Amino acid sequence: MAGKVLNKVMGILGLEDEMDEFDENEGSEEMGNENGEEYEPIVQSSKKPGKVVSIHTASTAKVMIVKPITYDEVVDICDNLKSRKIIVVNSVSLEPRTAQRLLDFISGATYALGGSLEEIEKGIYIVSPSNVEVDSELKDELSNKSMFNWNR
Repeated sequence: MAGKVLNKVMGILGLEDEMDEFDENEGSEEMGNENGEEYEPIVQSSKKPGKVVSIHTASTAKVMIVKPITYDEVVDICDNLKSRKIIVVNSVSLEPRTAQRLLDFISGATYALGGSLEEIEKGIYIVSPSNVEVDSELKDELSNKSMFNWNR
């Protein structure tokens, strides 16, 4: 009875696999004492396979198109990047100094998160998280005026 409780506790803690490896390293002969009597090991494993689930599975990738009006919107852009969303940032309407500060902040956050920041056109950038790779064909397609007409 005590062996079953101990086995359950060891199974919950994930220590049953370590005990199996220890038993395999001891050899394949039966365990016994000096008198030749065999005894049952205290810890018995049920060999349940563990389930491995990926944390970062996303069914659909979200692309956000942002045209910030003020510098304060940079926090929302970086929060979306942390949420692993792809962001297209249009900073054409900002003052050059504010646009530079915004771009510096976004590039620092992108570097810290392992993502990438690439310029599509002058003042238009694509920010992608670490799990997304931007291909040059996508940049060429985004730079065509037919897809995004920023100058209306």
